[in-house]
Amino acid sequence: MHVKQRDSALDLLKWLALLCMVLDHLRYVVYSADWLYVPGRLAFPWFCLAMAANLARTTTFTTSRQWRYLGWLLLFSAVSEIPYRMFILDPNVLNVMPTLALGLLVARGWLDRTLQARLLGAAALMLAGLFSGRLMFGFFGVLLPLAMLLVIRRPWYFALLPGLVCLAANQWQVLYDAVRLSNHVAMAAIATCLIAPWLGVFLLRHAQGVKAPPMRRWAYALYPVHFLALLALREALS
Repeated sequence: MHVKQRDSALDLLKWLALLCMVLDHLRYVVYSADWLYVPGRLAFPWFCLAMAANLARTTTFTTSRQWRYLGWLLLFSAVSEIPYRMFILDPNVLNVMPTLALGLLVARGWLDRTLQARLLGAAALMLAGLFSGRLMFGFFGVLLPLAMLLVIRRPWYFALLPGLVCLAANQWQVLYDAVRLSNHVAMAAIATCLIAPWLGVFLLRHAQGVKAPPMRRWAYALYPVHFLALLALREALS
């Protein structure tokens, strides 16, 4: 029986993305820690890169595997929404899982040339365009997994493309206006968005010797759980 070898660098990337996400959300616990917004800009692009890495090493596409991957994202889109809204007061967008689910369909539609995959990818693009204002990271966030997929095996300088997509997904107009006011956090955030894909690809290529705990399907549950844990921490500190 063939046992698929885990990619330790990919596991490391996922753990670092999770850490950056938690740091970003700590801003809603410690209200004076605006600087945590900067490492938080690494989380979403690295999760998108992890998705692209999984797709890039898939040589065959099976219907069951496709629906299983999508199913986990959709399940935790629903499961996470209430903890997300309990922690983030009056959010105007959904949690990040729907964006990742649509991004998966778009990237798969590009990679898998079957009619079903292409139609699902086109439908995901249409939904992203129609409901961009309700999606975390918007339309460009849905495009980011595909942008990562297009450059993951190319020379490092191609990572500028997903870097620009990442910046567009992170309210670049707001960041630009803040930079004009000499806001150093905004300056660092823009730089982080631009280099995040390159840095993630660098980790995937050069961190193979690092032993990271495997991040399996149970890790989906960390998304809603971390909202509840941070909510409890905020209540304890208030």
